Amino acid sequence: MEYEPVIGLEVHAQLLTETKIFCACSTKFGAKPNSQVCPICLGMPGVLPVLNEKALEYAVRAAIAANCEVLNKSRFARKNYFYPDLPKGYQISQYEEPLSRRGWLEIDSNGLKIRASTKKRIGITRIHLEEDAGKLVHEDSKSMSYVDLNRAGVPLIEIVSEPDIGALDEAVAYMKKLRSILMYIGVCDGNMEEGSLRCDANISVRLKGVRELGTKTEIKNVNSFKFIYKALEYEIKRQIMLLEEGKTVLQETRLFDSSQNTTFSMRSKEEAHDYRYFPDPDLLPVVIDDSWVEKIRKSLPELPDQRFGRYVKQFEIPQYDAGVLTASRGVADYFEECLSHCNKPKLVSNWIMTEVLRELKTEDEIKSFNVSPRMLSELLNLIEDGTISGKIAKEVFGEMVISGRGAKEIVSDEGLKQISDLGEIEEIIRDVIEENPEQVSRYKSGEEKLIGFFVGQVMKATHGKANPKIVNETLKRLLSED
Repeated sequence: MEYEPVIGLEVHAQLLTETKIFCACSTKFGAKPNSQVCPICLGMPGVLPVLNEKALEYAVRAAIAANCEVLNKSRFARKNYFYPDLPKGYQISQYEEPLSRRGWLEIDSNGLKIRASTKKRIGITRIHLEEDAGKLVHEDSKSMSYVDLNRAGVPLIEIVSEPDIGALDEAVAYMKKLRSILMYIGVCDGNMEEGSLRCDANISVRLKGVRELGTKTEIKNVNSFKFIYKALEYEIKRQIMLLEEGKTVLQETRLFDSSQNTTFSMRSKEEAHDYRYFPDPDLLPVVIDDSWVEKIRKSLPELPDQRFGRYVKQFEIPQYDAGVLTASRGVADYFEECLSHCNKPKLVSNWIMTEVLRELKTEDEIKSFNVSPRMLSELLNLIEDGTISGKIAKEVFGEMVISGRGAKEIVSDEGLKQISDLGEIEEIIRDVIEENPEQVSRYKSGEEKLIGFFVGQVMKATHGKANPKIVNETLKRLLSED
């Protein structure tokens, strides 16, 4: 029997506000435990929450970017459950009346960007606002847990997909696409290691051809693309094995153990009624005017898919290049800034995708990269005008990364200027020919691949400075002489 997975993702994204969603406490990461709290986010008796307008604006930006319908009226609700890191005994979220609904994203599970043959639309059920809980800390003790409430009250949006994801690659592609959009519009930093973006995955399996959904499990708080893939991969195999053995898949919440690449049971899965949702009596309904939504819509930057299409059409670069360049807004901005100083799109694209990205641990580091777009453009222009060869350019680039010096300065100081004088190159080539009579004889007998040997000898003699084009042309001419 052949099974297929049905996957839906609930993504929690921390909004880039300076203060929490219902109070003025800082949201800065890494502060001393319990140093960014107040009576409101600690849930003290008699306090009243006040909605952070910037958090609402960011949530609307995300909803528009995800093609959602922004509702004119929404309402906050209390989600009641008891856990040590939830100081109020409930979480302020949205339930029956969310901020937005009925959105979608398009993904390509076989690549970085959309291609006509593999395009797939993933539905988004809703995007709503809520507050984060605190954090349990276990590192310093085996016998107890500590509670850090700095995160309590940090503003989140929860993005709930439809169960439209049918493969592991699609789940990762959806997460990457969502992360890219949220970072493009400036509402989330996308830092999964710090918990700014994390995912709860709902997964079930069913026999192919069967429409009825199987019993789902939820994998809680997965915080990397690799872990999402591994957790879903294990859970699919686990559920299939249970069904093939005639056993029942239990509806439950599970956690992912990254050291073992396995999931394990955390608790039985609650239904919505178990949380006893009811409207929060301390918060008024959120009423949004259409004109405000339209103002936010007009303020959005060019989104990844729009930029992708423009790059392919305007700069005539391959779709793969456009996908790599537009996956991160920082990389895309770097690319376009380079083009304002060096109008060679494919050359710029090649260097960014290879040399530049190789130097970065994450694409976000490009904003503070030692080699600015203007500096890279200066280097590429030296290649274009024949001042240095591509090989020498890579050496120069390496020095630029280390020292922060400009390309022209390094080429001048190190004497790296390319040799393009025909007479000088011809003299060097004649010496090489004279020193290698056996190879010359073989070349003239038809072993034309030996041209590479002669090029190498010339480059060795010139320390890589000879103009490759002139070297090849001159070699062929001189080797054809009687």
